[in-house]
Amino acid sequence: MQTPNARNDVYDILVVGGGINGCGIARDAAGRGWSVLLCEMGDLAGATSSASTKLIHGGLRYLEYYEFRLVREALMERETLWAMAPHIVWPLRFVLPHHKGLRPAWLLRLGLFLYDHLGGRRKLPATRILNLKQDPAGAPLAGDCRLGFEYSDCWVDDARLVVLTARAAQAKGARIRTRTKVTAVESENGLWRARLETPEGEEESVSARLVVNAAGPWVDRLGIASQAAEPRRIRLVKGSHIVVKKLFDHDRCYIFQNADGRIVFAIPYEGDFTLIGTTDLDYAGDPGDVAIAAEEIDYLCEAASGYFTRAVKPTDVVWSFSGVRPLVDDGASAAQAATRDYVLDLADAEGAPALHVLGGKITTYRRLAEAALAKIERALGERRGAPWTDGKPLPGGDFPQEGYDDLVARIAAERPGLPRALIARLVRAYGTETERLLGEASGPADLGRHFGAGLYQREVDYLRRHEWALTAEDVLWRRSKLGLRFSVPEVAALEAYLTAPATPESRMAEAGA
Repeated sequence: MQTPNARNDVYDILVVGGGINGCGIARDAAGRGWSVLLCEMGDLAGATSSASTKLIHGGLRYLEYYEFRLVREALMERETLWAMAPHIVWPLRFVLPHHKGLRPAWLLRLGLFLYDHLGGRRKLPATRILNLKQDPAGAPLAGDCRLGFEYSDCWVDDARLVVLTARAAQAKGARIRTRTKVTAVESENGLWRARLETPEGEEESVSARLVVNAAGPWVDRLGIASQAAEPRRIRLVKGSHIVVKKLFDHDRCYIFQNADGRIVFAIPYEGDFTLIGTTDLDYAGDPGDVAIAAEEIDYLCEAASGYFTRAVKPTDVVWSFSGVRPLVDDGASAAQAATRDYVLDLADAEGAPALHVLGGKITTYRRLAEAALAKIERALGERRGAPWTDGKPLPGGDFPQEGYDDLVARIAAERPGLPRALIARLVRAYGTETERLLGEASGPADLGRHFGAGLYQREVDYLRRHEWALTAEDVLWRRSKLGLRFSVPEVAALEAYLTAPATPESRMAEAGA
């Protein structure tokens, strides 16, 4: 499956960066017949792509900045991505309380009307008006909230979307190398020569006809960004989120307006929690060192407390995460107003083309990849295939959009000895590949060692063998969110298992996963 071009490790395309944009481009390119090598210096989705608000959405607030093309494209992608991966993408309903003194009700109605009609909505329910004094969504809210609006968007497990896209790229022939840093890229006789640092600290070199610089917040640090035909200024914007014990019992989400013009989401998260975010702050440090600041925690707690009857305090925070978005600097005065649209800059150094990926949002990654392939084909002077990813499921996503409950019920009926809650979680992560993961297992004893919170050895071995997971962090915070339920000793035990030298028995067990 990992077959380079026959010309002595000369690839058609070297993709630098294993976030959603890099993996999306690698998948599309490999599916059109290009030989592709993707290098990620850490874990897949190890930075920005696992630090989103976990939404597939048009971006209601972007209408205020007249980003109509971006919003339309994103709205159209919601149901496309839901169909591609119904195990990790599913619909949500958002409640927007009207706050007197902020955006007027007529403006909210107009924005939601456009939201409903710009993007070819087919299955997602339309907007409706709520009486928050009668609707259950009003019960957790403080003050005199009477008028509300309810609209549709979708949820996504962002890190799993990246991993499954990388797996789909690999299935089409791309070579995926994690923990492999591109330390230098130089043009040489019409090719790019890249120096790589392997996980073992050794140096290698490969050649490629074209480089895709999808390094996210490191996009201007690869050493070739300055050669772009139209150099762009990058604006690094930090977004942070907090997770607290759940603040309400229903399955709808909230979108709250704040007096500073920002909005904050409150979203049901992992069954027992509520996710609150995000902030928008300019960032000047090393993207690898990003972390939430105390001021951001205070801001999110105060924003949520302004709407909920139950106050949210910094001591309630059980987890937080931050990411740095590499946005195109469009001159916006406020970080939250900076465009989320993407720009693809094509450079040429002595006949060796490079494509720099700037900006973008997780919702439009597939469309970004299609636009990137159009530029790549022009740069390389060849066309090897038409756009093909629309309608093609990601691994485990080959079941009906609304078929999750039926799939859980079928697997549970076939394996009555396994806890239904475990099956439901596995199907949410792996879809139809749950059966491959479980193999012949008919009860918990068949799943091997239990590490805690329903995580068994068989799943860990599957993640290590098929999804590039190497550390406890990879397993607990990107391939799953079981870190919310793990104790410190359980994390240490899992890490010890993952780093232990392989034995013949463990190799056999892993091969069966």
